[in-house]
Amino acid sequence: MQEQTFFMIKPDGVKRGLVGKVLGRLENRDFRIEDLQMRMITRELLEAHYADLVDKSFFEGIATFMMSGPVVTGIASGPDVIKSWRTMMGVTDPVLALPGTIRGDFARAQENGAIQNIVHGSDSPESARREIQIWFGK
Repeated sequence: MQEQTFFMIKPDGVKRGLVGKVLGRLENRDFRIEDLQMRMITRELLEAHYADLVDKSFFEGIATFMMSGPVVTGIASGPDVIKSWRTMMGVTDPVLALPGTIRGDFARAQENGAIQNIVHGSDSPESARREIQIWFGK
């Protein structure tokens, strides 16, 4: 099924020069990158994106990490792109992420209260629509 997803290359991925490698994996799977931006995250944008986590004790660690440098955000499209992108990313915890996945190949263990796992991707069509609206206003 043709669909869209939101993706993000987090500050650790940008800082470590992995943007091209991550985008290349999307393109190698014949997914289309429809929009792409590099930006700094504001607190307001971060709280909108992570609305369900704002009241959690660990949110400040996430906020500090996510606002520590620029991120690359994008919209990718293609057949079953949400499920495929999530598989390509690997599991959230870098220690458990399998080799061959983005997180398995590039992510590092938790540092400074936040998991530095290179990428984010929408987990459902509803999340994709919500995140695309937050980040791109579409």
